[in-house]
Amino acid sequence: MKRNVKILATGGTIAGVANSATDTTNYAAGTLGIDKLIDAVPEIKNFANVGGEQICNIDSKDITEKIWLKLANRINELLADVDGIVITHGTDTLEETAYFLNLTVKSDKPVILTGAMRPATAISADGAMNLLNAVKVAANQNSVGKGVLVVMNDEIHAAREVTKIHTLNVAAFNSREFGLLGCVNNGVPEFYRTSTRKHTGNSEFSVNGLKALPYVKIIYGHACDDGLFVAAAINAGVKGIICAGMGNGSINANVEEILIRAAENIAVVRSSRCGGSIVANKNFVDGDNLTPQKARILLQLALTKTNDRYEVQRMFKQY
Repeated sequence: MKRNVKILATGGTIAGVANSATDTTNYAAGTLGIDKLIDAVPEIKNFANVGGEQICNIDSKDITEKIWLKLANRINELLADVDGIVITHGTDTLEETAYFLNLTVKSDKPVILTGAMRPATAISADGAMNLLNAVKVAANQNSVGKGVLVVMNDEIHAAREVTKIHTLNVAAFNSREFGLLGCVNNGVPEFYRTSTRKHTGNSEFSVNGLKALPYVKIIYGHACDDGLFVAAAINAGVKGIICAGMGNGSINANVEEILIRAAENIAVVRSSRCGGSIVANKNFVDGDNLTPQKARILLQLALTKTNDRYEVQRMFKQY
């Protein structure tokens, strides 16, 4: 019996159109609607009963918190009636949307994000196969309880760990030191491991009724840093700062002094611009091995529940 899968479209390169079939960079993202995406892959209907819904149609660099909240709430509504969700999304912020949903979807049912590195009009467009594979994974019983997943280029990644590592290559996503969860092997989803961190049905976070997220900024550490952006963020009224430090979360001594004072009133999380492995726990909440962009999302959600530094640290160790 075929399972029921809803496809939610948000735009991106997978819905992009260029003037030439050989043009893979100069195109208008978020041009095609969800019906066109589904019609382009009629094989989908062999594996699931699918329906589509357009959430938005944008270039994902322009994603907003309002769209995140709308998407999470809509998914939570739909999962009462369908077996799985697929979200088509631009690749620039795909990993951030995936992690936000990993923390805010309140179901163990499969939620899959996919996209494309080449527009739908390209000779070697990758979107159609990615969409087909995403539907297969969403309809697969073994995907239940795995958290939000990203399916790209025949690979299955955990939302917490996946990151975009290439600007143009179709093999643009990677799960760093822990690796992918599985693959779509010759059209069949196969899982080889699972994430141990809390997510989805076990998450303590909820966006039901939430109109906005706390204001949190990422400050990128670099040589000769003078603390200008840290001071500007504090003056702008941020509720939290993610310090994307150098190496093991290292922070320029002068900047660290400013942050120590700031941490008396706002949340400060030490992360690393290296984008991999844990950082030292010193003076601030440590961001574990989350990339700065994902640490920001977790801190935003943590601040909807508490301002206590030790509680926030607990959350970074559990999620």
